[in-house]
Amino acid sequence: MGCYAQLTQEQRYQIHGFMKAGFNQSEIAEAVGVHWSTASREFRRNQGQRGYRPAPGPQAHAGAPPGRRDQEQQR
Repeated sequence: MGCYAQLTQEQRYQIHGFMKAGFNQSEIAEAVGVHWSTASREFRRNQGQRGYRPAPGPQAHAGAPPGRRDQEQQR
């Protein structure tokens, strides 16, 4: 299994550019060098009324569901 790394701001802008150019999610993931599921989560998290927005790190994860650690800390 590979090492997990968050998307960089540069990768988010690359994704935005590829989307505007009409590439599909799997093509974008391959071009940016990330797993297709990483690209899919990025699209879901940053999809707004005006389309995909390459939000910086903390804002990009604001819409993510709480993880296991978050749920355990609330108990």
